[in-house]
Amino acid sequence: MKTLFIVRHGKSSWDSPDLPDKKRLLLNKGINRTRKIGKYLADNDIKVDLIISSPAVRAYETAKIIASEIHYPTEKIEIIDSIYGSDEETILEIIENIPNDINSVMIFGHNPTFTHFSNYFLKEKLDWLPTSGMVSISFKTDNWNKIAKAKRKINFVLTPKSINKY
Repeated sequence: MKTLFIVRHGKSSWDSPDLPDKKRLLLNKGINRTRKIGKYLADNDIKVDLIISSPAVRAYETAKIIASEIHYPTEKIEIIDSIYGSDEETILEIIENIPNDINSVMIFGHNPTFTHFSNYFLKEKLDWLPTSGMVSISFKTDNWNKIAKAKRKINFVLTPKSINKY
């Protein structure tokens, strides 16, 4: 069994138009919403073997917040440059190349790619994966390179608005 968590970065700032897109920071609202998701994951004992992030500051900062909440060492977050500006095929290729001794992965990146990638696996399609939104899917396979065709179970689609307790 393999479990994948697809996570869109937190809400980011557009206040500095001269700042390159990759350098945009999270807004306080984005930090708070991401912490809310992280606390939910921690309270539900969600753990992962590997966290992968886009190199964009907003994605990496989101990954660090979640990692901290679920007690994953932030220094072990793997940054993969090709996530930024990628398409669904690139994301699938990244995942299919994960070593099979890793059973759960959380990947942080961007829309529209992450919405389209999530919808590849979902029966009930998302219009748009919101900032700090997450989709968790388990696949009945022992090989990451077989997830595209494997039987799957949607564990949850989680958004900051869907969590009331936090």
